[in-house]
Amino acid sequence: MRIGLTYDLRDDYLAMGFGEEETAEFDRLSTIEAIEGALQRLGHATDRIGHVKALAGRLVAGDRWDLVFNIAEGMYGIGREAQVPALLDAYDLPYTFSDPLVLALTLHKGLTKRVLRDGGLPTPDFREVHAPADIDTIDLPFPLFCKPLAEGTGKGIDGTSLVRSRPELRATCERLLATFRQPVLVETYLPGRELTTGITGTGAAARVVGTMEVILGERAEPGAYTYANKELWEDRVEYRLVTPQDPVVAKAEAVALAAWRLLGCRDGGRLDLRCDGAGDPQLMELNPLAGLHPGHSDLPIICNLLGVPYDELIGRIVDSAAARVAPSHP
Repeated sequence: MRIGLTYDLRDDYLAMGFGEEETAEFDRLSTIEAIEGALQRLGHATDRIGHVKALAGRLVAGDRWDLVFNIAEGMYGIGREAQVPALLDAYDLPYTFSDPLVLALTLHKGLTKRVLRDGGLPTPDFREVHAPADIDTIDLPFPLFCKPLAEGTGKGIDGTSLVRSRPELRATCERLLATFRQPVLVETYLPGRELTTGITGTGAAARVVGTMEVILGERAEPGAYTYANKELWEDRVEYRLVTPQDPVVAKAEAVALAAWRLLGCRDGGRLDLRCDGAGDPQLMELNPLAGLHPGHSDLPIICNLLGVPYDELIGRIVDSAAARVAPSHP
């Protein structure tokens, strides 16, 4: 197949004057090179397209592809991850990963949790803070955990995210509201183990790749897998492969796969879970557009721990997406 690649390159946005944290979700050139190399070794021809505006120009110019390998995160709006898929849908072009509805939904953590809860899946109780006046209405018991409603890669999560009193809650929420200019999600804090489960495939064909436990080291910010802990993971975090022989892991994987299918996620991604005080895993976030750097992103790290080659991971994603290529797309 002739496969186009859509992505947001971090260096491009840094050159435009955006900051390190603002661009945290965007990809390094080495990630694009790794994906492209894997696709070529799998026998595909590749074409680098770039961000959504570059894609729009190429489409208007008449360019087409058999499949688009999409990892573009977008810059503006809660629906930013849905922009490239929506544009490709408008031109009836197939692409990897989830559709606009799923990508818009899962970036909004509050709506995602409502759907999970309606589906009977475990997720910690929560409230949304849209303005400072909402802080006084929070009726959940402390400790609580605060984070931006629609960010990824740990953005906005640091040592002040875990709050134990109303003054701390107010200070953290007001800072997040001012910094990210979006609502704040306030959740019941989960004190137990943190797990990340990788999945490939779609619907009934979806399968758990594996699960790793995130263990914070002595140098890590305590209490959470924060933005700084993710960025400096080599010195702060241990990633430990865990298996379903552990009953907690087995339960986490079952919950993750059920959530993946419930929301209609496609091709590949990961889900983040943390255990409550009773040791039961709770869903925190779904990541249907997971990072794919071969050495630094969680899904490839899980594969590395299992001995699954990077090319095989990319091949599984493409094979899952290729099942949606209609006969009219040769």
